[in-house]
Amino acid sequence: MGDVLAGFQTVWEFDTNSVLIRFERGIRTPKLLQALGERRVPYEALAAVELTPGRRGTVALRAVPRPGSDPLMEAADGQLKEGSDPYRLVLPAEREPLARFYADEIRSALGPDAGAPAEAHLVAAPAPPLSFKAYDGKASFDGKAVTFRWFRTGASSVKWKAGDQRFRVDELSGLQWRSPEVVDGHLRLLERGAEDAEPGAADQDPAAVVFGMGYGLVHESLPFAACLLEAIRAGAPGAADAAPAPRAAAAARRDPADIADRIRHLGDLHTAGLLTDEEFSAKKAELLAEL
Repeated sequence: MGDVLAGFQTVWEFDTNSVLIRFERGIRTPKLLQALGERRVPYEALAAVELTPGRRGTVALRAVPRPGSDPLMEAADGQLKEGSDPYRLVLPAEREPLARFYADEIRSALGPDAGAPAEAHLVAAPAPPLSFKAYDGKASFDGKAVTFRWFRTGASSVKWKAGDQRFRVDELSGLQWRSPEVVDGHLRLLERGAEDAEPGAADQDPAAVVFGMGYGLVHESLPFAACLLEAIRAGAPGAADAAPAPRAAAAARRDPADIADRIRHLGDLHTAGLLTDEEFSAKKAELLAEL
């Protein structure tokens, strides 16, 4: 696509195979988005795109990731607040026609597997090493193993007696992240061979660190969990065989009638002043090249 769509605190930059989502730094930008900085999302990682009315004269454009395509969203498991959703772009209501145009463009770029769960992660997680302070200990991940070092003033007697813990990635089958913004927030590691075991309280489990007021904050603990989850999935038995084959670079030619409709839509946006002469000409040329 080669275009840029700028909203409040977030900018989407489109190219042929992906969208680069950049998050601005500022007092109003959620800390999670500031911590992420930017994320490149291949169109094959998306299931759909939605355009909905926002608050106070805005519209919201949201790309919907395919289940299993993004380790960050997989770890979050639906717990993120709307304002911290990295797939959501908020724009002034008067830019709705332009947002609708780009929504249609994204839909046209979705792959044939858009409705199916992804067989492997397609969006990169933050890179190790990463660490954060929980209420009862410090969690560190160096790319190969997770270490929990307990705090004498916060850890339960069970954890203190068990001593500091180290878990290799190949010993883990998954994890459970519960947001620090809810009661019983924690990060629990799931060990291979113990998936069916009934988990106890997180504050008594040496395979878990407990969050609390000011500890294990979302912008610190969730990228940590995503990074670890990506490493666990990459190291799972059969992961290499399960990885999907790369999509062909060349896309199928569009229906000429569809191209004509899109050019008419571009003309309407140009007439309304939402596209400059240069943007209209460049986009029209791109569409004609697809015939």
